[in-house]
Amino acid sequence: MTDPNAPAQATRQRRLSPLAITIVLVVILILGFLAVAAVLTEVLWYRQTGYLPVLTTQWLAAGAMFLIGFVGIAVPVFFAIDIAYRKRPVYARLTAQLDRYQELFEPLRRLVKWGLPAVVGLFGGFSTAAQWQSVLLWINGERTGETDAQFGLDISFFLFDLPMLQGIVAFASAATLLALIAGVATSYLYGGIAFSGRDVRVSKATRIQAAVLATLYLVLQAASLWLDQYRTLTGTAGIRTGAMFSDVNAVIPGKQILAGIAVIVAVLFIVTAFTGKWRLPVIGTALLIASSLVLGVGYPWAIQQFQVGPDEKSLESEYIERNIAATRAAYGIEDVEKERYDAVTDAEPGALRNDATTTANIRIIDPEIVSPTFAQLEQIRQYYQFPGSLNVDRYEIDGQVEDTVSAVRDINIEEQTGWYNRTLVYTHGYGLVAAFGNQRSPGGEPVFLENGIPTSGKLGTFEPRIYFGMDSPEYSIVGGDRSKAIELDFPADAESTAEASAENAEDAQPAEPDAEAPAGDEETTEQAVEGEEAGEDGGRQNMTTFSGDGGPVLDNIFTKLIYALKFQDMEVLLSGAVVDGSQILYDRNPVDRVQKVAPYLTIDKAPYASVVDGRVVWIVDGYTTSDDYPYSEASDMNALTVDADASERDPLGKPINYIRNSVKATVDAYDGTVSLYAWDTEDPLLKSWSKIFPDTLKDVSEMSGDLLSHVRYPSDLFKVQRAMLGEYHVTDADAFYSAEDKWRTPDDPVSTATAGAAKLAQPPYYLTLAAGADADPNYSIYSTYIPDQSGEGSRDILTGYLAANSNAGSEDGTISEDYGKLKLLTLPKGDPIPGPGQVQNSFTTDSNVSNLLNILRQGESQVISGNLLTLPVGGGLLYVQPVYVQAKSGTSFPILQKVLVAFGDQIAFEDTLDEALDALFGGNSGADAGDTGTTPTTEDPETGDAETGDSGDAGSGGGATGTLRETLTEMQDALKARDTAMQEGDWAAYGEADERLKQAIEAALETQ
Repeated sequence: MTDPNAPAQATRQRRLSPLAITIVLVVILILGFLAVAAVLTEVLWYRQTGYLPVLTTQWLAAGAMFLIGFVGIAVPVFFAIDIAYRKRPVYARLTAQLDRYQELFEPLRRLVKWGLPAVVGLFGGFSTAAQWQSVLLWINGERTGETDAQFGLDISFFLFDLPMLQGIVAFASAATLLALIAGVATSYLYGGIAFSGRDVRVSKATRIQAAVLATLYLVLQAASLWLDQYRTLTGTAGIRTGAMFSDVNAVIPGKQILAGIAVIVAVLFIVTAFTGKWRLPVIGTALLIASSLVLGVGYPWAIQQFQVGPDEKSLESEYIERNIAATRAAYGIEDVEKERYDAVTDAEPGALRNDATTTANIRIIDPEIVSPTFAQLEQIRQYYQFPGSLNVDRYEIDGQVEDTVSAVRDINIEEQTGWYNRTLVYTHGYGLVAAFGNQRSPGGEPVFLENGIPTSGKLGTFEPRIYFGMDSPEYSIVGGDRSKAIELDFPADAESTAEASAENAEDAQPAEPDAEAPAGDEETTEQAVEGEEAGEDGGRQNMTTFSGDGGPVLDNIFTKLIYALKFQDMEVLLSGAVVDGSQILYDRNPVDRVQKVAPYLTIDKAPYASVVDGRVVWIVDGYTTSDDYPYSEASDMNALTVDADASERDPLGKPINYIRNSVKATVDAYDGTVSLYAWDTEDPLLKSWSKIFPDTLKDVSEMSGDLLSHVRYPSDLFKVQRAMLGEYHVTDADAFYSAEDKWRTPDDPVSTATAGAAKLAQPPYYLTLAAGADADPNYSIYSTYIPDQSGEGSRDILTGYLAANSNAGSEDGTISEDYGKLKLLTLPKGDPIPGPGQVQNSFTTDSNVSNLLNILRQGESQVISGNLLTLPVGGGLLYVQPVYVQAKSGTSFPILQKVLVAFGDQIAFEDTLDEALDALFGGNSGADAGDTGTTPTTEDPETGDAETGDSGDAGSGGGATGTLRETLTEMQDALKARDTAMQEGDWAAYGEADERLKQAIEAALETQ
């Protein structure tokens, strides 16, 4: 019966079709516009930075590989289906069920014939496009001149050739297998393969097609097996990375035999194509599978269990030696200089006399703690910010190189509302703030050598504006032909604050600060007259206009449109404030910028900003890595670089067994200019990449002397190397196997002391020190070792001290020959030296120290322990730890109050490092620390009474001779007065209260 509503329904469906088509077209157009915007904005970004060839090379390589992958799978699958259909039996007997399947499939046959190959081709294209780096490295691979220990092949074969050859074989195998499956399925559907009871009838055309594809597949499997023998040299199945005894004597011969068997079985399939006899190839295939189980699994297992297991140490010795040599070479630790350091433990008077340079540069300002202090004293406005972790750098001040703690004052737009303010007004940070690492003011604050707004100090004139920083906004629109500047430069009333800060710095510093104005201030002064505006808080603001070349120019409506689509902000297109010549700045993080122009690099997690040649520049270290170096121990780079100061771990991991710091990069903080310098020119990976991306790398000789003086040994590389050296400092195979002298980095004693805190490794530290008996002091990065033991019997004693020379060169452009030199001090086992954990425990449990710390914790204050530094001075190991005090509420930031020191079993706890060292070494250490003369109080050598220092009168309530109860009352009053002064910002009153508190503490100790 016919449905009377059917015509109406069909009409309704036809009427909906144009609407559906319109919706689909609109969606396609929107997606197309977004795709075009994404592509064009990338082109504009790369063209502006001068690295457009990097983008085009990537796209061309990925596009070519996509086409190869698409064609390589789609074409075989298409022809397999087409040939099977064309050669189908004309009068094939089909079962009723198969006949119904064929009837249902026939209307879709053309769609499947063309669509299925296209779909699988897309998957193949995307998978091969992702391998563009491997392909380019294979084409441009450089020989290393070094060979592996097993096959005698050049290392480049494993780095460049083997990954590509295995990729080709795997891809071809997948394409062949898919074509075989598609052809067999089509033949079955159209009667080329028929089942009748136990009999299987295969047409001649189907037999030939299947046999040829099976032959090709087996030949590819033979090639894969042959290549697999080389892959054992980077395998991790044995006790060490690389081919061990069972691999060399069982797995590798087994792979070779199986490859031969696979070729023989392939020949049997060719014979079948002509004879039609399937028995031999089927038997051959079964034998191949059985042989795979015997030769690939059973025989190696038996060798390992019954031959290697009972005598593993002696049988694996040769292969462990290979692993040790390869690992030390691949991680750059083969030339580490070992020196026995017979550390003494007795603190004798004058012991530091020969270490005066090191002692004067001991850093007491902890860059992981004082960020809130920098923010409180130098942030100036809520729209500025400092990073949580500051940078340790060095500058030549008055002819002497000083270690410093520094950070840029970046912009913070979190509290800004409205697109105009967030994009056009608050566009950049301002200035670099630097403090002496070894000095403190009388109140415990850092002593700044560069600070204030406008910035002033000892670093000379430089461009202070930070348009490209670690926390810059996602994008800003700057510059352009304007009659009036609209970008906030800095608050005008900050000039008086800067002058006051400079005066305070003059009082605290031993030399007069540089009175020159920072670069660009002439322009700023003019704008202060013409463009000074009232700020949101009622203050005055100096305005500026970006004058560099930092981003693509928004010079037409189309460019504005694509960026409006990219950032999904139509204000980019509609705002009248986007004028001719306006530039859009984005991808502003220096790490991201370097990663984009050098996609082959692994970027160090700790970029740092320095004043170089009148500019603030970010210095970024880049690594070339691989996990294909034969016999080198495999590791996870992300896991090895995690410590107490860098606790975030990438869950995806970064497998490596080869690493080089091949590139030093810089990013100009004002205009974002990226420069790449080829640092390790002997690295085969960098040689290959320099051929792939020619003219992108500069020679080291193009580095200015000023830049060279700020280049340092990268922290992530040092962390990886210290982890490997913890085990691979042992070069004897027998001792290595027994792990009798295995070391590890100690847990960070400060974070571990916190209840419930996870155990993280102690981070390495940058310091100027002399590593060794006759070594000269150098800017270095160092770390310590303790035994790698677990359980109740483990001891936290020092076993080694690793330092890397981080002084790359001097301002005259001379590259240091000793840069990157690793030196390992090995400590005697007979006279144990306490490790960081033991020293921290001694600090915590010492009665005098704990009493003082408990007093400091009273009231509204909390005590913060700084980094525990270890220094090889005085013939032993000196521990130094700054102690900070911070209010629990109100205006709260850490203030350096005390310094803890230890040498052997002896401890001292004083106001300054200089006093602490003298107290530790019998009243006279023989050397002056950098904070000499900064103590606010002194002690009468005859009476022991506390007296006020240069910071002014501490008040009459010192309490030095009162009872303990009176003293505690005085302490509470002083704490309250200090907290009140801190909240009100009255630093003079704060200093007076602080002096009262310190005198009360001294008096409390005398009453014990």
